[in-house]
Amino acid sequence: MTATIVEMVRGLDAEALVSLRESARARLDERLRERTDVALVDGEYRLTGSFYEKQLRLVLRNCSIIDPKNVEDYVALGGYAALSRVLTEMTPDEVVGEMTRSNLRGRGGAGFPTGKKWAEALRHDVPQKYIVCNADEGDPGAFMDRSVLENDPHSVLEGMAIAGYAVGANMGFIYVRAEYPLAVEHLKIAIAQARERGLLGRGILGSDFGFDIELRLGSGAFVCGEGTALIESIEGKRGMPRTKVYRTSHRGLWDCPTIINNVETFANVPLIMDRGADWFLGIGTEDSPGTKVFSLVGKVCNAGLVEVPMGTTIESIVYGIGGGAAEGHEVKAVQTGGPSGGCIPRELFDTPVDFASLARIGSIMGSGGMVVMDDSDCMVDIARFFLEFTVEESCGKCVPCREGTKRMLETLEKITGGRGEAEDLAVLEDLGDVITATSLCGLGQTAATPVLSTLHYFRSEYEAHVGEKTCPAHACKALLSYFVTEKCIGCTRCARGCPASCIAGKPKERHVIDTARCVKCGACAAVCPVGAVVKR
Repeated sequence: MTATIVEMVRGLDAEALVSLRESARARLDERLRERTDVALVDGEYRLTGSFYEKQLRLVLRNCSIIDPKNVEDYVALGGYAALSRVLTEMTPDEVVGEMTRSNLRGRGGAGFPTGKKWAEALRHDVPQKYIVCNADEGDPGAFMDRSVLENDPHSVLEGMAIAGYAVGANMGFIYVRAEYPLAVEHLKIAIAQARERGLLGRGILGSDFGFDIELRLGSGAFVCGEGTALIESIEGKRGMPRTKVYRTSHRGLWDCPTIINNVETFANVPLIMDRGADWFLGIGTEDSPGTKVFSLVGKVCNAGLVEVPMGTTIESIVYGIGGGAAEGHEVKAVQTGGPSGGCIPRELFDTPVDFASLARIGSIMGSGGMVVMDDSDCMVDIARFFLEFTVEESCGKCVPCREGTKRMLETLEKITGGRGEAEDLAVLEDLGDVITATSLCGLGQTAATPVLSTLHYFRSEYEAHVGEKTCPAHACKALLSYFVTEKCIGCTRCARGCPASCIAGKPKERHVIDTARCVKCGACAAVCPVGAVVKR
């Protein structure tokens, strides 16, 4: 950017913002004309290709289109227009009223109405209030927040500034994982640019309103995604949940009213304030308006970030956008909500993805993780995997989570290790119910969900493990055995590649595996040229 342009945009007011938008749009248009993967549709730029055509990208509208390190690109596509409108045309009560009417529900997992949370903070007349952006994205395989912070950081800054004006806060914090170095770098650049141009700091856009933002880096503790644990971490304490005596919108950071929303929630705010609550209510469902960003990963052909209207079916996401499983395999289940979510079987893929519908079938929306599993996945082992993660990430403050999840994990390891008994299934159900009902925070309260949902929908797999000592998916190593079929041509490759030397046979004769000595590494099956070695 030239020195002349820097001087022109420094200390922007509402009128100068409009002037900058016009010149910046012309420069952006010229640059985007050279790209073949972007199209201008109804005045808005959209990514092209079959992966995007069935999506409605609102939160992700600028991702991979603008330069996240150049505030002018964001302004060119309408950035900070909502903040300008709020500061010049609306009172804080009117902003909170519009947010309440939009029924934007928190995208961090719980789905609490954003407007209701803001209204609670607004009514407390105290000198200091805070806005906190929860960017502590810890779900395995999730990268929704990271993508927004890396590719469109100003949308989050603008949403936080609007929230600050609405509730009377002059300070905000973004709690972001230190493992996201690019997101941290782009946030630092965006905050510096916003301050330089009068979009953060004192007298924003020439008004009397002041608001600033600082970064706080998390160390990767999954429990710090919980609001009160996050607050404890910002205050310099160990990240452990507080007993819920007060809502954080009443007494949060340093005992002051604090609004905590996640990245995706804040990114929706400028759109709602710019286009109106009625527009937002026209997308999605009555109970869950708007869109939702999902991290579609696992055994699916087209993995990546997906944004669709609330109410879109799982079938449409997994097959319509994701393309289903790889050739030769069938999708078995999808897990929503990260390690706290339930596993949904294929026969329920007609379920709409919204808060109420997922709750009815024993799962949650969560922050937007969506892991696809196929017929090669063992659902008992999947439950063990997610519970292992939760045990590792438990802060240990409350007994049900600290001790109960460990006992559940031990039981699952016993089952997948071939030592399970029929009564272990009842133990898992009892432990799950107690942990869910008595844990202190959301981590413990939802820790048993993957186990309970798989027990409900895939009970036959558990029964096969404990009754027949077999794994129907042939995934649990302790329950596997390798067998050489009549297809064997006696090439001796399996015997030569076996690390345990447990395969015997003469050249051009069928070989035999000594199952007592077999370490079940699968090397024999990998080298067999005719597929004669099978798992059973």
